[in-house]
Amino acid sequence: MSLVSAFVPIWILTAVGYAACRWGLLGEAAASVLGRFVFHLAMPSALFLALSRMPLSVFDGRSLLAFAVSTAAVIGFGWIGASWLFGRRPGERPIWGMAAGYVNSANLGIPIATQVLGNVSFLAEVVLLQVLVVTPVILVALDRHSDPAGRVRVRRIASLPIRNPVILASLLGVACSAAGLRLPSAAGASLTLLSAAAVPAALVALGASLHAPAPTERVEPAERAEPAERAEPAERAEPAERVEPAERVEPAERVEPAERVEPAERVEPAEPAGLAELAELAVITALKLVAQPVIAYVTGLALHLSPQQLLAVVVCAGLPTAQNTFIYSQEYGVGEAVTNRAVLVTTTLSLATVAAVATLLG
Repeated sequence: MSLVSAFVPIWILTAVGYAACRWGLLGEAAASVLGRFVFHLAMPSALFLALSRMPLSVFDGRSLLAFAVSTAAVIGFGWIGASWLFGRRPGERPIWGMAAGYVNSANLGIPIATQVLGNVSFLAEVVLLQVLVVTPVILVALDRHSDPAGRVRVRRIASLPIRNPVILASLLGVACSAAGLRLPSAAGASLTLLSAAAVPAALVALGASLHAPAPTERVEPAERAEPAERAEPAERAEPAERVEPAERVEPAERVEPAERVEPAERVEPAEPAGLAELAELAVITALKLVAQPVIAYVTGLALHLSPQQLLAVVVCAGLPTAQNTFIYSQEYGVGEAVTNRAVLVTTTLSLATVAAVATLLG
């Protein structure tokens, strides 16, 4: 099968998921439910089986080094560039860098690795690198900036490998491979059936998520404006209603047309802000889908990787922004709008850019 034809099932199943969600065949929670199934059951099964059956001798540190260099370079530039180019505050910069360089190694990575690379061995290395090295760095930075005292939730970060089923399954798979352990036939057959659902379910979930409405963060800024309603305690002046003519004050409810000020959201569509957001999104997209694969390619050449290794490194580096970026931005309340758009745009465009990269290097 040619590399181009390997992408055809990816495009078709993604389109099926989009159409099924658009026509209401799967329900409103389809993307969420399918995503949880893939993340908690199917994907861990696939990674565990692949790694437990793979000799550790096949792992090559040079490939992971090439990927790590591209990740560090892009996240670092995004982290610093968020301040230099767009004046982002210190607490927002880690999320900005993560949006630029943290790849979707799970929901989209597994289908592409399976179809294009033929196995998920290198992808598993990428998963471990991102979750055991990159994620703690990001979370430590976010914790420090979100806590007034600059404290870091060490216990939460240290327990991440145990709480994340993808990491736990990968570590168990490596441990089984190192110890030469083999599962009982019934357990192996059950996991094989479950892992077979990982690719189609992940792609259908991806398509469904492309149709799902984006979280409306615009309401939140309005809520920040709502604290202005604390000025409403001016209604305490309503005790002036004792002087019933204070009902003339009620016409002050005409001041409530100050809610017309709420159409201050009309100010939000302020063109400058919109242009700034588009500029940020364009830079993040360029870093994610162009700069990171190019840096991985150049580094791979410098490390004398084989053509197959180089293909794996560049394809994985060209994967879109991971959904975890948006999840962390929500949890810490920073950069939600830009991360949500980054995930959506890079995921959509990557279906074409990764295919182009695979075709050029294949």
